[in-house]
Parts: sequence; structure tokens; C-alpha cells
Amino acid sequence: MTHHPTQSPQFFLTAPSPCPYLDGQFERKVFTHLVGDKAPEMNDLLTQGGFRRSQNIAYRPACETCRACVSVRIVADEFVPSRNMRRVLQENDDLVGSMHAAEPSTEQYSLFRAYLDARHRRGGMSDMTVLDYAMMVEDTHVDTKIIEYRRRGPDTFITGKGHGELIAVALTDKMADGLSMVYSYFNPELDSRSLGTFMILDHITRAKAMGLPHVYLGYWVNGSRKMNYKMRFQPQEHLGPKGWERYSGT
Repeated sequence: MTHHPTQSPQFFLTAPSPCPYLDGQFERKVFTHLVGDKAPEMNDLLTQGGFRRSQNIAYRPACETCRACVSVRIVADEFVPSRNMRRVLQENDDLVGSMHAAEPSTEQYSLFRAYLDARHRRGGMSDMTVLDYAMMVEDTHVDTKIIEYRRRGPDTFITGKGHGELIAVALTDKMADGLSMVYSYFNPELDSRSLGTFMILDHITRAKAMGLPHVYLGYWVNGSRKMNYKMRFQPQEHLGPKGWERYSGT
């Protein structure tokens, strides 16, 4: 008889539900719990295998008739910003990001609520309460960070913090081989700043500074317009049947 260690992860399969990205498709997910001392190591392995994290759950698509969801990661060391991306960096030169432990705040939730109401009013997260938000941030057994972006102030180079109101936030996992962007949101009234693009560019800069080779962006869904922005960050690798392979975009 074969005995399995009690700490081995158990995987479960969800029931089919309408796909949020492709009309007429149904999604299923395989998932497991990330808990205990081995959670960081397991999160690294699963993320490299195409899983994403939400609180203490790691999941990946397991759809029966569709393979449109593809895991994407940026090759940070080789990344060179485009002319438009350099413009975005210049536009946000007055912002500074402060990285700290994953702790929620009422200020974060107010910005999160404004972002959802403006951008995702009909999404699955639209009814999240302040307690739900706190769980999203705090319920983690891995090395999770919050990066708060504020306007640059006179104390920036002393304390490492910005000055003024909170403009954008990223919830990020630090892994052995990269940074994984779990969730990000920003002031929806500041469209001209392209804050979503800026935060990805900032994560690439941070990964390089930390000596980490990758920035994980989650899934790209071919055919979903809302996912097209991820293709702009080249070079990148996609996870396929043969493992991670360079994606040329052609």
C-alpha cells in the first residue's frame, strides 16, 4: 500500500460556470489550498505551472472545450520600454511606490471601491465589502506585498513614502523567480496617466533591482479585448504543452 504524506496538496474541480471573458463558453477551474509552512514553495511551483493565487487558493483553468487562457510572464532582464511606455513613465514621474507587508486600510478600500464602481460594476467582485477586501489582502500564507503609489513628496528619499492621496495599489507575491501581480487598481478619474501600464512597468523595474527574472501577469485570453494590453510587454514567455516558450506575437 502506498502512503501519501498528509501535507501533499489535494486538488479539486469546480462546477462549470459562464466564462467571464468569452461569450458562449463555460469555465471550470482546478484548485488547491495554499496553507502551512510549505505554502511559499508550493506557490512558486504552481505559479510556474500556470496557476494563479486568490487568498489562500491556487487555481488554474480546466475547461473541457477551450484552451484560450494562457499564462504569461515578462522577461524582465531583456525588457526595453517602447516610446509610448517611456511617455507613461514620464507622465507618472511624480509618483513613488512604497512596498510593505500585506495589510489593508480604509484608504485602500475607498480607492478599491471607486475603481470597481467605475470599471467593474457588473463583475464578480462588485459586491465586495470592506471585510471581503481585508480577506483578499490578508488571507495569504506566502510572501505577499502591498505597493502603494502616491505623489512624490519632500520626505520621499528619507522614508521611502510618497506624499498625498493614494493613487494606485498593487497586491503582489514575491517568488523565487519573479514578482506575480495578483491584483491592482487605481484612481479611475486619472485615465491620462495609464496607471495600469505604469504599475506593470514599475514591477519590471523592481524585478530587475531584486535580481528576479520574471514578472507574472496571469492569463492572456486570445479573443478577449480586455486582455490585449498584456501583449505589449515584450519579450515575454507563454506556458504551453512544452513548458515556457518565447512568444513572438506573430
